[in-house]
Amino acid sequence: MFLLATLVSCKIKYSTQGGPIDPNLKTVSIEQFTNQASLGPSTIGFTFTEKLRDLFQAQTKLELVSTNGDLSYEGTISNYTIQPIALQGNQTASQNRLTITIKVNFINQLDAKKNFDQSFSRFADYASTSDIGAVQETLIEEIFDQLTQDIFDKTLGDW
Repeated sequence: MFLLATLVSCKIKYSTQGGPIDPNLKTVSIEQFTNQASLGPSTIGFTFTEKLRDLFQAQTKLELVSTNGDLSYEGTISNYTIQPIALQGNQTASQNRLTITIKVNFINQLDAKKNFDQSFSRFADYASTSDIGAVQETLIEEIFDQLTQDIFDKTLGDW
């Protein structure tokens, strides 16, 4: 009877969003990220910015404002590279790797100790027999999903 009462009264709560968000934070501003990389689609900065805004709207109750948010994000796409990996015996690559690096300037108006300038980098591999034009959109989306979550976790997730 005691064991049953103990099991019923215990609750474990799991969350993928880290700790609670400071209740004093009300707004977030995410400036347009610019593309400083020499390669990549011309719309890559806009695509990343929208992906980051969507993540904040989906996972927080912070109001998205155009400028001067309690949390402020701005930055650049600083690197977009495609490199061969997994060389085969005939000196050709069986896979290629797309790597994207985002440089982020983060400002927390309520706690300046949390401000930072940092680069975040992620990659996705694809078969070298695939044309990059055919797989690029999917790879970019996969990489941006990871990068936006990395940025979110660094700034709000207490990871």
